[in-house]
Amino acid sequence: MSKAPSQQLRIIGGEWRSRRLKFPLLDGLRPTMDRVRETLFNWVQFDVEGARVLDAFAGSGALGFEALSRGAKEVIFLEKHPNAALQLKDNLQLLQADNAQVWAGDALVWMEENPEPFDLVFLDPPFNKNLLNPAIENLRLLPGALVYIEHETRLTPVIPPDWRQVKSKKTKEFTFSLFEVQPG
Repeated sequence: MSKAPSQQLRIIGGEWRSRRLKFPLLDGLRPTMDRVRETLFNWVQFDVEGARVLDAFAGSGALGFEALSRGAKEVIFLEKHPNAALQLKDNLQLLQADNAQVWAGDALVWMEENPEPFDLVFLDPPFNKNLLNPAIENLRLLPGALVYIEHETRLTPVIPPDWRQVKSKKTKEFTFSLFEVQPG
């Protein structure tokens, strides 16, 4: 008997294109849909290779794995749920990806304690948990960094004044946007 499709995600581009990875069925865990990931990676196609990437609230790791597949230099996955974090580690081992790490704990705490510069950040926190604005506040970014945000459409995040919106799309349920940090 095959696994339900909702328990797998497919990498859509790069070195691991079409590879399928497992993720646990957990309340609130919703991998970024293929068509949204395809749009996002079209937006950032020239910025991924060689980038240091932070996948906060990683969940299934769909965004971070996609970045690794497309040549990111390093990806840090932050995931609070122990089962999801364990599956991220298993998937990294399966792909033999030694340029990524999983931090199993609260993403907000990690960001507060590790003000490292990243080139590309994915912020797709669980919906209806009031995590997006605190995550934005905790990020420390260099000019030129790109930040992808996915959130419920009814939410209006507080965007820092030095972030310029590059792209944005909206559905009934959620909005996804790309921002670039401008020089101060």
